Amino acid sequence: MKATIKLSLIGILFAGLVSCQKNSRPNYQYMPNMYESVGYETYSESDAFANGIEAQLPAKGSIPRGYSFYEIEDTNEGYELAKAELKNPTKEFSYDKPRAKELYDVYCGICHGVKGNGIGKLVEREKILGVPSYDDVGRAITEGSVYHVIYYGKNTMGAYKNQLNEEERWQVTAYVMELKAELEK
Repeated sequence: MKATIKLSLIGILFAGLVSCQKNSRPNYQYMPNMYESVGYETYSESDAFANGIEAQLPAKGSIPRGYSFYEIEDTNEGYELAKAELKNPTKEFSYDKPRAKELYDVYCGICHGVKGNGIGKLVEREKILGVPSYDDVGRAITEGSVYHVIYYGKNTMGAYKNQLNEEERWQVTAYVMELKAELEK
């Protein structure tokens, strides 16, 4: 009798487990937020907007928060103007040397070298040629010229206005001027 009860219980348990299984969907979701998105999918259809798509462009003429205009043109005259007149607004941005060094190493050091002497990894490997040192007398770089070149680029150097915000560009500029002073000693 005991064996029959045990076999009956095992049979009922097995039947219960098998009958609850549904192969068309997962049985249990331990973390349902990972399976079903709570928010809208970026490119999904939606009735909320006239064009029927969730992803929308910003309103025409809108400006990102914290954005400031740089009104010097990307010309040789603009470069000379920035070189002569543009100064670092140190009242607004306090210089943070460790952060400035980190930004410099990421964006500039690969070509200009960690000391600013124009011997970066790409120059050592002869991938690019002719990166001048910051202490070259003919260049006579200033804060303004460095910021202008970071913003627009010059010759084979590309622009970094989209990679670095204004405060980060001034941090890198201040660090470049420190490297220049160290090279001139």
